[in-house]
Amino acid sequence: MLHQKQTKMNSNNEKLVLVTGGSGFIAVHCILQLLKAGYRVRATLRSLDREAGVRAMLHEGGVYADDRLTFIEADLSSNAHWPETMKGCAYVLHVASPTPKLDFKHEDEMIIPAREGVLRVLRTARDAGVKRVVLTSAIGAVVYGHPNQTAPFDETTWTNTDKAPAYQKSKTLAEKAAWEFIKKEGNGLELSAINPVTVVGPVLGPDYSHSIYFIKNLLTGKMQGCPKINSGFVDVRDVADLHLRAMEQPSANGERFIATAGESIWLVAAAKILKDKLGSVADKVRAKELPNSLLRIAALKDPMVKSMIPLLGRIMNVTSAKAMKVLGWSPRSTEEAIIASAESLIRLHLLDQ
Repeated sequence: MLHQKQTKMNSNNEKLVLVTGGSGFIAVHCILQLLKAGYRVRATLRSLDREAGVRAMLHEGGVYADDRLTFIEADLSSNAHWPETMKGCAYVLHVASPTPKLDFKHEDEMIIPAREGVLRVLRTARDAGVKRVVLTSAIGAVVYGHPNQTAPFDETTWTNTDKAPAYQKSKTLAEKAAWEFIKKEGNGLELSAINPVTVVGPVLGPDYSHSIYFIKNLLTGKMQGCPKINSGFVDVRDVADLHLRAMEQPSANGERFIATAGESIWLVAAAKILKDKLGSVADKVRAKELPNSLLRIAALKDPMVKSMIPLLGRIMNVTSAKAMKVLGWSPRSTEEAIIASAESLIRLHLLDQ
């Protein structure tokens, strides 16, 4: 078995993988696993000033990224540098995504950059002879704008953009544009999409996703309770693993895969996991549910709270049965993912930052 693993790693040595948005939470974990699997990696950054920070996070994750990892400056909003980013690449993990805006004047401020960024990457990948692109989409492209239901949503469902908030609408339209491009203009370029739920798990440095702030704000006592919001959770290490499986396995071509650790839970249940498992470290955690009326009042002044209102009381259960069956994916539990987030924040002294 060890010999087989070593042989596979050696065969990967000649394969170059581009990871877009290389400083992001999911992207860094993807780079970690690619390097461990023997691939060479090129990562895009909006500014090369962030290279040292990415290498530090990889080191925290147990990998010293030598010359097998290189960086190149590229921005999704510009055509500059993209042809050279793809040169010689066998695969692309398109993880980068425009940052959600809360103070937008029109939803097109999110929709157009998201859609155009995806198309820019796909067009360049096709022209460069890339074999397959794995697109990091989101559960926001699946579950929004439908009547409430207890049965889990799966990959056959698409968000109803007529009834979706702007950010989720942008993710949906960007992924749909990607599939349409492959169908009409792909010229043999392969595509897979990953649709993760709320991504938590171990942080490797001060640059982590906005979903981790939920855990951090509970631990620091900044959150005085939890909105009545239902969500699935998934460990970032398992999201990265699913990206690699979707990149490598022939059966993943043309498919989308939901990534969730299990059934969705109410946010108050996540708070209770912290209190139950962390002891005195979680003394400031408030494992109580906030009244919907309180959130509606707060939403009048706070754009972040306003974005939560459509989610209140809605069950957002999804299934990863397809990823498990088709790709052999086996994620950690929801509890393990949540606790890993907390433990890493504590270990790296990030709660007071």
